[in-house]
Amino acid sequence: MGALPTRTFKSGNSVALRLPKGLGIEEGVEMSIREEQGRFILERVGQPKRKFDIAGIWGIGRHLGLKPIAPEDRVFEDRPLLWPDIDADEPLVPPTS
Repeated sequence: MGALPTRTFKSGNSVALRLPKGLGIEEGVEMSIREEQGRFILERVGQPKRKFDIAGIWGIGRHLGLKPIAPEDRVFEDRPLLWPDIDADEPLVPPTS
């Protein structure tokens, strides 16, 4: 996107800047502005939380006859760990090789 012309204007005791709709910034979005080497940098404060719509995948495997795993079947075999068991009272120390 190239440069978009805009103009400042007085708003109360402040100078305001109109942001063209083409930037895609919605009304009421909290922004921060800073000056670096004579340029003004405008950034959104925090990113909006993304939502995931499961409507397209919910129930997709119903025709397979899958059923939830029963609690008694949720047993896992012990296996050797690639790291030692961590005791909450011991400080974490990186391994030395």
